[in-house]
Amino acid sequence: VHDAARCCLPQSALNRLLDALDNDPHAQQHGALLAIPVADTLKRQATPHLVHSAQTIPREGIWQAQTPQAFQAALLHRALSQSDLSQITDDASAVEQLGLQPALVTGDSRNIKLTRPDDAALAEYFLQQAA
Repeated sequence: VHDAARCCLPQSALNRLLDALDNDPHAQQHGALLAIPVADTLKRQATPHLVHSAQTIPREGIWQAQTPQAFQAALLHRALSQSDLSQITDDASAVEQLGLQPALVTGDSRNIKLTRPDDAALAEYFLQQAA
């Protein structure tokens, strides 16, 4: 499953995901997704109404999910049909609701998601570099 908003997927990252699916029994059973370890310091907002820092979240073991995410079709169908859809943010979170743990495969920081206007310039740069 790939997000069309991630148009800068490097072939090397896709190859790592495919390699995990071919060679890692855990990934074959639980699925796998591209992700990168979080490098930035994370802050928890004090309350929904106060934009104040209430807590620094330890980033050890925290990964930023990317796409593609890969699962056996039957597993993904079961996960999506049995999940609380209000609680899932990506396909991997639906699989996690089944009690499975998809493999984290090292992604690439160039695999950005186009969500804000300034993302377009960065994507254009990455695409020009890849050409």
